[in-house]
Amino acid sequence: MERWAGKVAVVTGASVGIGAAIVNKLLDNGLIVVGLARRVEKVKELIDDRPEAKLHAVECDVTNEENVVTAFAWIKENLGSVDVLVNNAGVTKETTLSDGSLADWRNVLDVNVLGLCVCTREAVRSMRECDGESVIIHISSLAGERVPAVPGFNVYPATKRAVNALAQTLRHELAGTKIRVTVWIMKYIYIYIYMCICIHSMFWCINCYYYRSLVTHSSRFQTISPGLVATELMANYSAFTPEVLTAMPALLPSDVAEAVTFVLSMPSHVSVQDIVLRPLGESW
Repeated sequence: MERWAGKVAVVTGASVGIGAAIVNKLLDNGLIVVGLARRVEKVKELIDDRPEAKLHAVECDVTNEENVVTAFAWIKENLGSVDVLVNNAGVTKETTLSDGSLADWRNVLDVNVLGLCVCTREAVRSMRECDGESVIIHISSLAGERVPAVPGFNVYPATKRAVNALAQTLRHELAGTKIRVTVWIMKYIYIYIYMCICIHSMFWCINCYYYRSLVTHSSRFQTISPGLVATELMANYSAFTPEVLTAMPALLPSDVAEAVTFVLSMPSHVSVQDIVLRPLGESW
């Protein structure tokens, strides 16, 4: 990890849970971290907890393209090029495909898929300018691989399937470059997993496209897909009461953060394309 000290990393959804854990882990390893979040005050609390760290809190709604473009412009002006992007921002909403509203579905798609695409686009543009070793990591979900029978999951699994597809597309676009792409497959809650599967497919396609277009750049693109993770996202589902969640095997946000540093610690000629994390004892 020594070679990443002083490099610039951008983490979306950095305010709580997995995002906050990733921010802290990157700071521990000497990176300059930009935490993007709608609840920017939560990121600022991380700064208060460790004032010596090089952490910058930037308010950003990934569903707002202007917000994202402005955030990356600020990064370029104040910190230089982006070396690492961790697409962690994600939402879920308990509803159904048979009775749900378009507004609820669209919100999940806008954050989990389109927001990821816009952030990736801006990061890739920055990475191309510096032409150095770069890494893009998508935090996905096992819900993008298999859909459990959980009430209220609706489009979430589809969005995570899209994330995986986008990662593959981006790898094709970036073939022959120094940009590495990794997908982290997490298994959140069952409902969260269901929604992840659909978007996971969408991301898989987009990633493949990016991969081809970035053939001349030193970029790596990876996806990390965890299983059930103990975060506040699970509180969105009525089926997952505190008692139910306590009885279920679950990963910690710090486990996912460890996987991020594992990806970065690999030699520059190694591309860890997909990581699947599951808590011990998880059966589905």
